[in-house]
Amino acid sequence: MSLESLLESLKTGTGIRRSRAAAELGRLGEAAAAPALVDALDDANPTVRSNAAFALAELGVKEAAPHLVRLLRDQDEWVRKSAAKGLGLLRAEEAVPHLEEALNDRSELVRRNAERSLRQIREN
Repeated sequence: MSLESLLESLKTGTGIRRSRAAAELGRLGEAAAAPALVDALDDANPTVRSNAAFALAELGVKEAAPHLVRLLRDQDEWVRKSAAKGLGLLRAEEAVPHLEEALNDRSELVRRNAERSLRQIREN
């Protein structure tokens, strides 16, 4: 799919289409997708939020770090996991205190990813 069609799917598609578009935009590697992916972090569908968070990290959008920090408090554990993982991929040093808090998350999945991300940032 083209960048334009993926962006359209991200904005107007069904939940599954939006989530697939978010994931594909990360793999596509087009930085032009970043604003739409940031908007998708507020999607009602947690899979869309999760995929958008990881896609922004795949794209290396360091400016997304504050948005990913916010998602560490999301209701959905997969969103929190993707945010934690993405912050590590971005080597977001400003997120260290937030990732340290995530070490106490009720989800083991989130805790493991926060720990891994802290290692990635500190080894940088």
